[in-house]
Amino acid sequence: MNVLSLFDGISCGQQALKELGIPVGKYYASEIEKHPIAITQHNFPNTIQLGDITKWHEWDIDWASIDLVQGGSPCQGFSFAGKQLNFNDPRSRLFFEFVDILNHVKKHNPNVKFLLENVRMKKEYQDVISEQLGVKPIMINSALVSAQNRIRLYWCNWDVEQPEDREILLKDVLENGHAVKDKGQTILATIYKENAKSMVKRNKLGLCIQVGEADLKGHDSIKRVYSPDGKNPTLTTMGGGHREPKVVCGAFRGRYIIDGKRQDEKTNTLTTVGKDNVVVREKSYCIDANYYKGGKKGGTHQSSKRNYLLDDGSGSLYWRKLTPIECERLQTLPDNFSALGNYDGIVKEVANSNRYCAIGNGWTVAVIKHIYSNMR
Repeated sequence: MNVLSLFDGISCGQQALKELGIPVGKYYASEIEKHPIAITQHNFPNTIQLGDITKWHEWDIDWASIDLVQGGSPCQGFSFAGKQLNFNDPRSRLFFEFVDILNHVKKHNPNVKFLLENVRMKKEYQDVISEQLGVKPIMINSALVSAQNRIRLYWCNWDVEQPEDREILLKDVLENGHAVKDKGQTILATIYKENAKSMVKRNKLGLCIQVGEADLKGHDSIKRVYSPDGKNPTLTTMGGGHREPKVVCGAFRGRYIIDGKRQDEKTNTLTTVGKDNVVVREKSYCIDANYYKGGKKGGTHQSSKRNYLLDDGSGSLYWRKLTPIECERLQTLPDNFSALGNYDGIVKEVANSNRYCAIGNGWTVAVIKHIYSNMR
């Protein structure tokens, strides 16, 4: 299979094909961001980087050889979190470049397969995309196959059904021992003991379980801290900062109780801004609780990450940010997939801020694997 990947990012589509065992001949990638390109070239050194999508007429490609065109065009103009500029946003207008390229490939190979991903949006915008592509999308929530509540639309020219719910919660992907390992690779916990299965039956897609607020300046939505017994909020490009809802991913066991009722839900979507994804821990998990006297920031705990006192008046709970590895697991990527980059032949570490951004801009690999397995 020869693949043309537009808006390729860190090549999550290529990772999905690899895990499915689908042989790839040539993999062409259009991407302009420095760090995602470096991460891709480290993991997949044979990737042929093409550069700016708006210059596709200059690309040296055997168009008739392309078997699959894939891409996730920029979503800023469609996202409900944005200004709703739709196709007037120059980034979201790049969708039409995807259409032009796809139509050009079809002239040479009418049987080419394609996949386009984008955010949930107003139906009027969705209908424009569907009309241009000639197919209607399927809406899939990554919560079915991961610990992240991430709702996305997928347009492809083959039939796809909803994936089965693997019943994965945020606590199953944390670095504190809850992640399941098999054959040296991280495998998300898809098999539960019978007494644990009931935790996700009430609401399969679930919601985040808010357990308090972080002591931060800003709007209420950026202070929220969530339980590990639910799903993680959607990862964004903010990569773990303070502009996104906080995620609880601490060392809790069993269900979290709010107002006397047991909660069974999940967290929200990962974005490219992972700075806002944090964790809650009980004080007993801190090496030395004296570090937290008076609710001051600082100190260490068992995983050598910094903890912060949760502003709920209890003085017993702490939150922390999600680590890059935990964000990779939320996107069902291998551990440290984004840790190293090949910068023009020089391999070096990628800064955490750039890792968060690249991961949040990526795809949930398990979802893409499900879609491509139907293609086969």
